[in-house]
Amino acid sequence: MESSLQVEELTSGASGRIIPLFKNLRRSVFSYDTFRRLIIFIQSIFLWVILVSRRRFVTSPSSPPPSPSAASTSVLSKRRKFALRRDEEDTQRRRALAEALDMVVENDGFLCRWNTSLFFGARRNALFCRSWFPFSDELRGIIIIIHGLNEHSGRYAHFARQLNSCNFGVYAMDWIGHGGSDGLHGYVPSLDHVVADTGAFLERVKFENPGIPCFLFGHSTGGAVVLKAASYPHIENMLEGIILTSPALRVKPANPIVTAVAPIFSLVAPRYQFKGSHKRGIPVSRDPAALVAKYSDPLVYTGPLRVRTGHEILRISSYLMRNFKSVTVPFLVLHGSADRVTDPLASQDLYNEAASEFKDIKLYDGFLHDLLFEPEREEIAQDIIDWMHKKLASGNLANVYSQC
Repeated sequence: MESSLQVEELTSGASGRIIPLFKNLRRSVFSYDTFRRLIIFIQSIFLWVILVSRRRFVTSPSSPPPSPSAASTSVLSKRRKFALRRDEEDTQRRRALAEALDMVVENDGFLCRWNTSLFFGARRNALFCRSWFPFSDELRGIIIIIHGLNEHSGRYAHFARQLNSCNFGVYAMDWIGHGGSDGLHGYVPSLDHVVADTGAFLERVKFENPGIPCFLFGHSTGGAVVLKAASYPHIENMLEGIILTSPALRVKPANPIVTAVAPIFSLVAPRYQFKGSHKRGIPVSRDPAALVAKYSDPLVYTGPLRVRTGHEILRISSYLMRNFKSVTVPFLVLHGSADRVTDPLASQDLYNEAASEFKDIKLYDGFLHDLLFEPEREEIAQDIIDWMHKKLASGNLANVYSQC
């Protein structure tokens, strides 16, 4: 039976993924406060049952073990093995596609050295990485690209080559479940894992390039990952600064009840997909060719948002919003004023509230979410390069004063 409730679309704060929400839930017989108390009560009972069940199992060795039939056990084992094999086959297929991507931009008149590799992250997952370097040995700095939700590092080849032309080396890493990296496509068990992988990858880059200034770049949810990573002192100390484009800083469901139930469903059915949630995506670029290229790319996940992934986006954005005043890392934040995926006002709030001494913001009137895929992509990339030059020059000036 079809529900008579209307459906409201909410972006995931990443790349046009949509979570269907019930618009009329507030108008039901329960008030919001009553419903919230009921949800908290159900959640408490659910967690209590899990804890008691586990304790009885652990503390009662003399009691007979559970005795499911051999047939049902065999079926479950076969299903798990099938799921693992399917995920592994999908990872290998995506990795082969990632390896086959040509990272040379035709007819741009600039040569560079590029490479692909695997990096084993904080949880020993194999993460697919790329690098682009100019032939010049005089590097101004290095920038590490952390892509947005559902996309991959290969989409940033043009941006990387523009950075190379200004003597910046570039690295990029596919998150878990993205591009050529391990994991179920589009599934992120924890964005804290992505934060840890970003820090570990930065450490490796610094080890391979001693003495060269490093910047972190993050787009959309990748921007949230970069900002959280830079909040840790040991990571901030390795950085010259960070660049955030359209960061996912304020992502709230239209109905607060979703926030209450999301933790439960992310535990019970973390990989479940919101069916049909992606059919009417929000435009992310004013360039029609860029949209076609993105959504016809087999390495871009275009399926429905997975429950755990959506919950993780809500969780990291909530954490960042509460901690704007503790941000001290130098940063540049860029946002389009017409972005309907992430909130440009949240970027303005970050700029206003952050304690960073060196910070800048650029708001582009009428621009959409994927700034580096807008028609003015080269001008936006140049704004980023100019900011990095300014930051490096300020550091050199500070060194001169410190020696006087």
